[in-house]
Amino acid sequence: MLKKLCTLMFLGLFAQYVAAKDLPDFTTLVEKNSAAVVNVSITQAVQNSQLNPAIPGLPEGDPLAELFRRFGSPMPRDQESHSLGSGFIISADGYIMTNAHVVDNADKIIVRLTDQREFKAKVIGADKRTDVALLKIEATGLPKVTQGDPNTLKVGEWVLAIGSPFGFDSSVTAGIVSGKGRSLQQENYVPFIQTDVAINPGNSGGPLFNMKGEVVGINSQIYSRSGGYMGLSFAIPIDVAIEVSNQLRAVGKVTRGRIGVVIQEVTKDLAESFGLHKSAGALISAVEKGGPADKAGIQPSDVILKFDGKTVNASKDLPRMVAGTPPGSKVSVQLWRKGETRDVNLLVGEMPGDGRAVHTQKSDSSNEQIGRLGIGVVELTDEQKKQLQIEDGLLIDEVRGGNARSELQRGDIILAVGNTPITSIEQLNGVLKTIPKGRNVALLVRRGDTASYIAIKLEDK
Repeated sequence: MLKKLCTLMFLGLFAQYVAAKDLPDFTTLVEKNSAAVVNVSITQAVQNSQLNPAIPGLPEGDPLAELFRRFGSPMPRDQESHSLGSGFIISADGYIMTNAHVVDNADKIIVRLTDQREFKAKVIGADKRTDVALLKIEATGLPKVTQGDPNTLKVGEWVLAIGSPFGFDSSVTAGIVSGKGRSLQQENYVPFIQTDVAINPGNSGGPLFNMKGEVVGINSQIYSRSGGYMGLSFAIPIDVAIEVSNQLRAVGKVTRGRIGVVIQEVTKDLAESFGLHKSAGALISAVEKGGPADKAGIQPSDVILKFDGKTVNASKDLPRMVAGTPPGSKVSVQLWRKGETRDVNLLVGEMPGDGRAVHTQKSDSSNEQIGRLGIGVVELTDEQKKQLQIEDGLLIDEVRGGNARSELQRGDIILAVGNTPITSIEQLNGVLKTIPKGRNVALLVRRGDTASYIAIKLEDK
């Protein structure tokens, strides 16, 4: 009996050993790459003119809560919100990749390395459509990641994430690739990598590694009904992110192609009704009058089968193909119309930007007059003016404090002071010099696609 028991124990331990031996060992991967993963700390100024809330935890309608609302001390108007994200170093001279939503509207960005060194980071550019942002810190000789090829990923293979979920730096989680080329709602330009790696708030912007220790994606989103991890995580393929970051680094913005059509999926029933042998391609439901597709003769009810030589297997493929084509390119489009294929040539147009200029210049906030506004500004390049469709203006690059913190944002464009159009930093200085101390000045500010006047009290100098 004892001999039989010992045999069973041995077999059990042996089975555990064999199972453990078949599992991947991530230790070497983590040791080699964790130093290139950073913590990204964001500070954002928020306006709050409300009174102090009641004692935390008191239910709404509680008499004591009402008492504190009426007689509590007011909160300062300028408050600061703090958030955390992750990022990773892509070059030894301090370029860092993260998510655009991590640094959106940030007033201050601090990057902390694994050796506890901290650096103030500057946003070189951010692209909301792909959720990619490029940061820069003033440092050299930094550890950096190695880029992999997400196209070689296979569903079911192991992947690993490093990041700062809930502020816990250098946390490591692992899982497998659950799917590739995923399309998410309102996300037409990214073929997401789906994984079951545990991703939580704070992981955003961190790297996704394959078993070779190469970055294959940026952890960007989770699908959750609770706000926490539920087994569905999505990463931006690193080749998409690198292409975006290269444009941000070179020209400060991302240009995308457009052809001016509305498309829908070709279902089995629609394919049969149009005489197609299979449900493939992108069905045109509307064509923008005067747009690139209209000029090329494309019509509603056409089905795009190929774009620039690439097969459109599903409607979701076409936006990515078009967006990735440089504006001004002449491409061939294969259509299915009235039971037969035909080819047309099309000149790709340019997709409008998101209205926020991105730059790489150094702002001028040291001048005494500009300093009275509590901001720093840079002059717009000709390309930025063209993108924004304006003739003049100054870009707000820095918001330091005072009333400006709650009214102005980085990325705003100063178009005029009162009824005087602003054409240069020198002119803005001259206009401000004539305004007495302590007086309000009306700035015509463009934010996105709208412009409005904002009153800012000049600081005394």
